[in-house]
Amino acid sequence: MKLFPALALVAAAATVSAPAMADEALAKAKNCLACHAVDKKLVGPAYKDIAAKYAGQKDAVDKLSAKVIKGGVGAWGQIPMPANAQVNDAEAKKLVTWILGLK
Repeated sequence: MKLFPALALVAAAATVSAPAMADEALAKAKNCLACHAVDKKLVGPAYKDIAAKYAGQKDAVDKLSAKVIKGGVGAWGQIPMPANAQVNDAEAKKLVTWILGLK
């Protein structure tokens, strides 16, 4: 009888983390993690640093989604972020929304 609440708690935790894992899986599939990491700078900034920099900016999802697709330079230094033709608009928005939700 005591096992049921524990199983329910584990199932609830898995459900809550599933969307985050799915977006991290998308980042891996689109090769984003070759240059970025969630919590440390690699070639590009850490995703948590991006989330902090753009926190509260209403146009952040659209602005950063465009950067994911078209690339850019200057926001984080002089190392350019190349264009990413393998990411479509919906995927870019999904990735950026996940990134901006990181704490």
